[in-house]
Amino acid sequence: MAREQVIAGVPVFIEGEGPETILMLHGWPDTHRLWDRQVAFFSAHHRCVTMTLPGFDKVGLDGGFSLDHVVAVIAKVVETVSPHQKVTLMLHDWGCAFGYQFAMLHPERVARIVAIDVGDANSPAFQQSLSIVAKGMVFTYQITLALAWYVGGAIGNGITRGMARALQAKADPRHVHAGMNYPYAMRWMKAFGGFDAMRQIEPECPFFYAYGRKKPFMFHSPQWVKRLAGREGNEVRGFNSGHWVMVDCADEFNASVADWLSASSTQKVMYG
Repeated sequence: MAREQVIAGVPVFIEGEGPETILMLHGWPDTHRLWDRQVAFFSAHHRCVTMTLPGFDKVGLDGGFSLDHVVAVIAKVVETVSPHQKVTLMLHDWGCAFGYQFAMLHPERVARIVAIDVGDANSPAFQQSLSIVAKGMVFTYQITLALAWYVGGAIGNGITRGMARALQAKADPRHVHAGMNYPYAMRWMKAFGGFDAMRQIEPECPFFYAYGRKKPFMFHSPQWVKRLAGREGNEVRGFNSGHWVMVDCADEFNASVADWLSASSTQKVMYG
């Protein structure tokens, strides 16, 4: 049974009693529910901590959050749930962007990173790796969601749910709303924050990177993946899935991550 507590104004759910903590951060247009199958699997041997990103669970939210604000919330959650030990970050989509920033600013609090389908997406190398068509696709869906956030209300919600369907998102449409789009507003509307200060993700800690092969383009550059895979203790693995690897290939993903966690942990865990 998950234990719930509110940290920095955000409901946080803790399940499992293992010696190591995994903090799971979702992206768009999801909530903490995205990780249900991972929590069911990993909580037998780990403390699994999930949370819904600030604003993603509040329909009709006025205004957006800054990059610094979201990272500060993550820092407070980590400090509260694991004050004396580093945590493993399990990240997807915008959870990667925010989680990477936290890891680069607070490397002393991060033991390992498991990242799903978003790599160096804010780097020049990634931009150069995209075709003109891919760049157009990225701009179209992201600026549409940014504008839907700006419009808000029933119209903004409708646009957001329509885009979620078009992108084959896994979230329950009842939980999808325009307030979830503020990261895109921050990305494309400089007046609402921007990511100019975001650091490139070059972690020193062990790193497991999973990505879906069945997409029109990747969210990482080939150079970054090659560099990541070349570091001892890291693993890069492609899955026959779309963007939501942990849902489309849940069993395979869970087993692969479990093997890697066991190999990279000081606390040897036997799954089964």
